[in-house]
Amino acid sequence: MKPETIIDAITRQDWLGTAGDAIQPAVIQAFEAGGATGQKIKNFLHGTWLGHPLHPMITDVPIGAWTAAAVLDCLELSGQRKYAPGADAAIAIGLVGALGAAVTGLTDWTGTTKKKRRIGLLHAFLNIGATALYTTSYILRRRQDSRGPAIGLALVGYGIVSASAYLGGHLVYAEQVGVDHTATSDEYPKEFVAVLPDAELAENTMRRVQAGSIPVLLARKDGEIFAIAHTCSHLGGPLSEGTLLPDGSVRCPWHGSVFSLADGRVLAGPATEPQPKFDVRVTNGQIEVRLFQPQNK
Repeated sequence: MKPETIIDAITRQDWLGTAGDAIQPAVIQAFEAGGATGQKIKNFLHGTWLGHPLHPMITDVPIGAWTAAAVLDCLELSGQRKYAPGADAAIAIGLVGALGAAVTGLTDWTGTTKKKRRIGLLHAFLNIGATALYTTSYILRRRQDSRGPAIGLALVGYGIVSASAYLGGHLVYAEQVGVDHTATSDEYPKEFVAVLPDAELAENTMRRVQAGSIPVLLARKDGEIFAIAHTCSHLGGPLSEGTLLPDGSVRCPWHGSVFSLADGRVLAGPATEPQPKFDVRVTNGQIEVRLFQPQNK
């Protein structure tokens, strides 16, 4: 079966959609119940503070540790018993890392929809199954007479982790989950370009305009005009259809990421990358923008 056929088969599974529809709101509501503290925890798990998704960094721990365990287990099966303690330690490290990967991955998953959500849920279920096998393997390793079955369970778990890793890679490279959707800086205008008559942008409103081929969000707040990239860095949501907040920020209509209009920084996830900011000026009644250029001091 071709890879694309596998993905298509996964996305056609209605049970994944049903499960996702039940689990996703519950996780979101759990964070919301925590109020400001819940939002801070959510931002931390997304990696907003890091400017990069936290989940893929943590997944390197269990995958790396369990890869090492697989190598050491194979060496042990070849008769080299001296590698057994190292394999056991690698299994334990992987289990700790798997917990962190699960929590951060679940948090990121709440910011997905439709096809991405179904693939992500199966990705999670495979990881849960693999972790259960590794946990059982670690327990059996405490008994010398169960060494063979323990290694067998770990190797099966490694196969499942590998399949799950394929789905994780597909989510990033094909579905663009965790990718900065504003990363087209070469196309951003470096010189001022007129985008809208000044009279057409009312106080406390937002407008989507075009600066060449780049969609830009204009907003007028407290008499000042702001401009940031219109496409949400998280999953490409249209910010002009979102909410202009009293504190001079905008909330994305798709997954609730909040960005400062003044500098584009992320105030609330799931987004981790800031929105590109534009310089703004009004010339001859026309609002003009260009990609932000820091002033030399």
